[in-house]
Amino acid sequence: MSLQQHRLPNGFRIVTENMPGLASASIGVWVSAGGRHERPAQNGIAHFLEHMAFKGTQRRSALQIAEAIEDVGGYINAYTSREVTAYYVRVLENDVALGLDVIADILRNPVLDPAEIETERGVILQEIGQALDTPDDVIFDWLQEQAYPDQPLGRTILGPGERVSNFSRKDLQSFIGEHYGPEQMILAAAGAVDHDAIVKMAEQLFGDMPAKPLMAMDQARFGGGETRHSKDLEQAHFALGFESPGYRADDIYVAQIYASALGGGMSSRLFQEIREHRGLCYTIFAQAGAYADTGMTTIYAGTSAEQLPELAQITIDEMKRAAGDISPAEVARARAQMKAGLLMGLESPSNRAERLARLVQIWDRVPPLSETVEKIDAVTTGDVRDLAQHMAEAAPAALALYGPVEGAPTLADLQARRAA
Repeated sequence: MSLQQHRLPNGFRIVTENMPGLASASIGVWVSAGGRHERPAQNGIAHFLEHMAFKGTQRRSALQIAEAIEDVGGYINAYTSREVTAYYVRVLENDVALGLDVIADILRNPVLDPAEIETERGVILQEIGQALDTPDDVIFDWLQEQAYPDQPLGRTILGPGERVSNFSRKDLQSFIGEHYGPEQMILAAAGAVDHDAIVKMAEQLFGDMPAKPLMAMDQARFGGGETRHSKDLEQAHFALGFESPGYRADDIYVAQIYASALGGGMSSRLFQEIREHRGLCYTIFAQAGAYADTGMTTIYAGTSAEQLPELAQITIDEMKRAAGDISPAEVARARAQMKAGLLMGLESPSNRAERLARLVQIWDRVPPLSETVEKIDAVTTGDVRDLAQHMAEAAPAALALYGPVEGAPTLADLQARRAA
């Protein structure tokens, strides 16, 4: 059996999948400690802590951490999302033990040296500044804030500069103490891996961690609203979001197929009508994002200030039209794109390890691939039309605009067009 799971007595979970024919492996630990686990005063601390993981442990300096992996030709990295922080390596088969040892070291033994905290604080403030200077990046943070106002899920992952400027070593230690327990961690490995060997290593590296109670996560509440930021840019950036199913919802695959048919590729409705037929933009797409308990279908485009009103109106019109005439051929194409994307992604051990961790986090199991494919194939044209109608007429909405947007339509204008 290539896919196997195990749970240590302290709650630490392990999931592995052997991929025959590979000479390398991706292995990492996914921690349920992302942006939505932060209190308001902690906003940005999960990401700050991710940066500090590579700045030295009780056994290794920052340089030694990098050298340990790169001396064997490997790769080490981390990321923070709203629901998880991940630390992972990609190494050759014979170096899996080394890779896991380094990951365990940075998770369990960070020094959090005050001088390094100050250095990395400067790096993160530069990262925040770079994000603010990237319109098609920051606009999604603003949209998220409107969609989920006054709650952790709506706050930026990087955090505001004033918060980041004041985090102390004690603050970082406190966040670790709250969220970095064994029950919040999932060790996922894929590629040239041996399950029993990894379980044995995990027992040695993580088995002595004391169990701690899980902290309750606030239930997401989609609020909706509008924000616009006027700035002298070449393009006006437009992001429109609608409440949609979360990962655990029965119709999550319906939402993903709908988003794909609406704006998921060159053959999609928005791309064909707005870019190809009318030439109103260079970039336009729709995507269905999801969290454990909520989701948001987002439409994004960049265009000129003069063309933005027409683009926004046609977007609503295309959503309404999809509710009535989305075709079986479009649904079949979207299903094929979903399945192909899933299967192609599984050819990468890094993608596969991430998928394993995410599924265990959501379901505490890894559903067979055949089960997922069956659910995708079970989505009918009627299902997609029903969801399309809900999206076009009733789903709560949020709007973010950035650039020369003084004359752009308001959310109220778009809502009126939805109702017309």
